[in-house]
Amino acid sequence: MNTISTTRIVRAWATGPSADDPRPTGQGTSAPPTPPKRPRRATIGWRHRIAGAARQITTHLPKSRPAIPRAPLNRSEALLRGSLGMLAVIIFGFLINLTGLSQLQHLVAQTELRNTFAQQLADGTAPVSEGDYNNVLLTDGAPVARIEIPSLGVSEIVAEGTSAAVLADGPGHRRDTVLPGQAGVSVLMGRASAYGGPFGRIRSLTPGATINVLTGQGEHRYEVLGIRYAGDPAPAPVTTGEGRLILESARGGPYLPTGVVRVDAKLASAVQADGARQTSYATLPAADKELASDTTTAWALIFALQFLVLAEVGAVWSLRRFGGPKTWVVLVPVLLLSGLLVADQLTRLLPNLM
Repeated sequence: MNTISTTRIVRAWATGPSADDPRPTGQGTSAPPTPPKRPRRATIGWRHRIAGAARQITTHLPKSRPAIPRAPLNRSEALLRGSLGMLAVIIFGFLINLTGLSQLQHLVAQTELRNTFAQQLADGTAPVSEGDYNNVLLTDGAPVARIEIPSLGVSEIVAEGTSAAVLADGPGHRRDTVLPGQAGVSVLMGRASAYGGPFGRIRSLTPGATINVLTGQGEHRYEVLGIRYAGDPAPAPVTTGEGRLILESARGGPYLPTGVVRVDAKLASAVQADGARQTSYATLPAADKELASDTTTAWALIFALQFLVLAEVGAVWSLRRFGGPKTWVVLVPVLLLSGLLVADQLTRLLPNLM
């Protein structure tokens, strides 16, 4: 075999049969390798479009700017910020105390009064007049009776006095009137919304409804005569040997008193002898009358405000000295406590029937 023939055979083996090769494809030679497929034009098009859109978005994105340091507050701005923060704490504490914590305070106070009154009944020392068993004038807040209104699900211990501080613990007995069950007129006052709102639904009582009262003289049953508001005619005055009960509370929306609602009830059980009274309507303190405010504890409000100011000053100093996280962890509870103390004293300045 000559050199030309050998070269032709090797070339044919590498590149496949030539056009002038008389042998059919597949006989004595292998099939040529399949060339790779090219991507379609449509595929190339949408890929290019996505890449172009991404480049445009990246190009038009705003570049991050370095943070500009804030200028320190001057004295006026720092004072304004502190004042607004203190005002916010007071308002927040006031709302929380009025709508939430006051209900809890009422439950705790009622538990203590119930235990004290039950012990007095067991010992036979429950008061039957304005004085105790030693004829010492009862202090404000001393338990004198238990009232139950079955149709309303009310069961409360009644305390002596009707100031805002006393009515925060539950219903109160007006000092210038006789105790329930005795001959004459007895007046009990209770809040409508705050501090449990024990008398908040007395306006729904209907004539004939029963009111039960327990005192040191036993159990007494009253029947409702009707409900009256300002300007409505009052029932006929009681005669000798009769007893009457008047329940009083605020009317209007929740926490928005607009007047007084009264429920009149007549004594349907045996009448008990009335006890000695040292207080008359003329000597009744103004804070014990309907929708009155109690300013006798204004000094406590001043001290609470001073405590709040000191806590605010401490928070500002700690914020500059130790930073935000440590200040919030340590002083936030102190600020909340001082705010609640101020709010509690402010609540006592509100109308006593609210």
